[in-house]
Amino acid sequence: MARALREGIDTLELTTKVTLAVLALASGVYTYLGVRGLLDGSAAIVFFGAIIYSAAVSVGIYAFWSYLMKFMPHVRDRRAQRGLLAAMLIGSIMIVAMSSWLNAAALAGSAALEQHLANTLEGYAQDLDGAHNNALAAQSLLPDIQMASDRFARLADQERESGALTGTSGSGTVVQLLNQMSGQLRGLGEEVAASRERVKSLFEQGGEHLANMRRLVSASGPIDPRADSFAEEAVSLAGVVASLQQTSIAPAVKRAAEDLSMSFIAPVADGADADLRQRQDLVVGNVAEAVKAQSAALSAAADDILAREPVRPARFVPLSTPEAVLRYARDFLPSWAGAISIDLMPAVLVLILVAVHGAIRHHEDPDIDENAMTAGDMLAAMRLYERMREADPVRRAEVAREAGAEPDAPETPAEEQRPPEPHPNEPLRSEPRNITPLTPKGPHGHAAS
Repeated sequence: MARALREGIDTLELTTKVTLAVLALASGVYTYLGVRGLLDGSAAIVFFGAIIYSAAVSVGIYAFWSYLMKFMPHVRDRRAQRGLLAAMLIGSIMIVAMSSWLNAAALAGSAALEQHLANTLEGYAQDLDGAHNNALAAQSLLPDIQMASDRFARLADQERESGALTGTSGSGTVVQLLNQMSGQLRGLGEEVAASRERVKSLFEQGGEHLANMRRLVSASGPIDPRADSFAEEAVSLAGVVASLQQTSIAPAVKRAAEDLSMSFIAPVADGADADLRQRQDLVVGNVAEAVKAQSAALSAAADDILAREPVRPARFVPLSTPEAVLRYARDFLPSWAGAISIDLMPAVLVLILVAVHGAIRHHEDPDIDENAMTAGDMLAAMRLYERMREADPVRRAEVAREAGAEPDAPETPAEEQRPPEPHPNEPLRSEPRNITPLTPKGPHGHAAS
């Protein structure tokens, strides 16, 4: 099994390198797409800056995981293993910080910007509805104003026709006072009714801006031109919301209601006799009390409307694609998972190699180094063994005896340096002697060559 695992590691070594290179290249490409939206300046500066940054990211990722794949599977010391695991964790965090979020920006940048535009659009729609409701709230006072005006007008008619208040019919002081109060309230009601058309017109204008913004959010094509057009529509819509805030008739109703009681001047009774004038003064006092009560009711209703929280339209803040991806990260978790997986997938390969090498050491005896010897190691060991045999005196004597030469005699004591006794069956051999051969001389006394 250990042999098969080693063969598998050797076979997949090229595949591992190619896979790591492809992942590093893919991370670099998406990093380039993400960082391009962060840089400002001319096109050349943006291009070269993005290229240099993405190349640095690719090289760093490839080198980091190559180091771990090379060293981590062979480390057996627990302390060293913990150190490498800590290094892998720190490196993974750094890779996410310098590359993964830019990869996510490249994968989901346009969708994140569309999400930002959609959320902003929803906020503007709520602001428009709130301003419209506040502006229409004053319209709820119109029925009360009209009813009060009609009530004074009816009393005036009844006093004129039958003398219902003073007991004497005709158009006198009371009738004039009641008609005056009815006319003031009728004028206030007309102002409130007129403001309704203005509010309606502004609301329709704001609705058109919202419709244009919705079309920009859902349209296809590059996101940057759509975001610019969206910003223009947002500015116009904010102006409409502010106009609706100023169109509310509630402040005018409050001022008119206060003036209704404060500016009330009781007319002088003009009756023919003292009894009639007394009755007229009594009715005028009653009308004054009714006017004050009506003024207080209208003023309180206007205060309730003015007490509402005013709508403050939000200012549209454009975002870059990386900023949008970070702000709406929860909405794009799959894109984040894919971006991080591109950078951290080699960690799985590292763990696989660690597990495989652990299995190899488990099935082999860790004390026998021959289990991990290569062919070169074996040849070197054989050469060392031959050199050791050559250096052995006994072995040299055997080699010399086999070659027919006299081995170098080891130093022995004098009494032991004697010729060996011949074997009984071995023929006697004469010892060689130092004999100098004679050579004939030439005519000049020199030896012949």
